[in-house]
Amino acid sequence: MAVSQAVQDSQVTVQDQRENAEIGVADILSSYKGEKGELIAILQDVQGKFGYLPEQAMQQVAKFVHVPESTVFGIATFYTQFKLCPVGRNIIKVCRGTACYVRGGSRILDKVERELGIKAGETTPDMQYSLETIACFGSCALAPVVVINDKVYGKVTAPRIEKLLKENTTD
Repeated sequence: MAVSQAVQDSQVTVQDQRENAEIGVADILSSYKGEKGELIAILQDVQGKFGYLPEQAMQQVAKFVHVPESTVFGIATFYTQFKLCPVGRNIIKVCRGTACYVRGGSRILDKVERELGIKAGETTPDMQYSLETIACFGSCALAPVVVINDKVYGKVTAPRIEKLLKENTTD
């Protein structure tokens, strides 16, 4: 009996989340005309609201701008700015560019992966941290570079990254 009630409760929660997402997307779409040329801007707004692009939101957007869902998915997967899965509250980005690599960027990435218990491209189960790698930040003079929640740190060392993670993340 308790198990079936828990399943029913989780189904209600999922349904509530879908309805809330549909309302949120409808609010965003109300400020657009529904033209194909608005697609990227709409997706940026949707991601701004939800932190990622939920599948049902992309379906709504496709209908709104009169394109196949595959077109929306193609754009969402082509541009690295778009996320198809929820991301953590704290986003750590490690540069993998040549200058950062030569100056120890791979050691920094290894240290962060060990500290967080995740690999690049993953999010911790508690949704606190997401770890990403970037081809190049364009800050080679500061190599190796790490960005934590949009704050850039240069000349990072493995011992220093531990301190930076503690000081610059939110609960």
